[in-house]
Amino acid sequence: MLRLSGGDPLPDPHPQYGAYPQPPLGAGHSSIEYEPRPAAVREARAQVRGQLERWGLGERDDLVDTAELLVSELATNAVLHSASRFRLTLFAAHGTLRCEVADTGRHPPELREAGDAESGRGMFLVDALARGWGCHRDGPGKTVWFELGTCGGDGCGRRQPSQ
Repeated sequence: MLRLSGGDPLPDPHPQYGAYPQPPLGAGHSSIEYEPRPAAVREARAQVRGQLERWGLGERDDLVDTAELLVSELATNAVLHSASRFRLTLFAAHGTLRCEVADTGRHPPELREAGDAESGRGMFLVDALARGWGCHRDGPGKTVWFELGTCGGDGCGRRQPSQ
């Protein structure tokens, strides 16, 4: 059971949604849409840095740098593979930063080994650096997301086992 502080327990989420955990209630939220052009990747990185600074997370250089890098990978995939507008959405609460990139592409990203190829390693980086990531269908397209912890303490932002 999911228990919100001070509230009654809620039923566990349906198993089909288990791979797509919802952002925490009361999250800081930011969302912006970009045109499918190479400069949009740079703009998305700048949006991540600026928003994290506004939320008071800018002092965590490792968090900001990692979030920028991983958003850059997801935005690049959206520009290259869907050639459509894409939406970057950020949520921050309870020790977790969640970044989502939604586009009209139908094909989920592929996790490839980090070999000698010049491309195809973006999701390898996401998998290696994010606490968790996933992809789900969203209407005619998809949303790819990842999560990072926002504080340095052990257990901060980690999902606690149900009691």
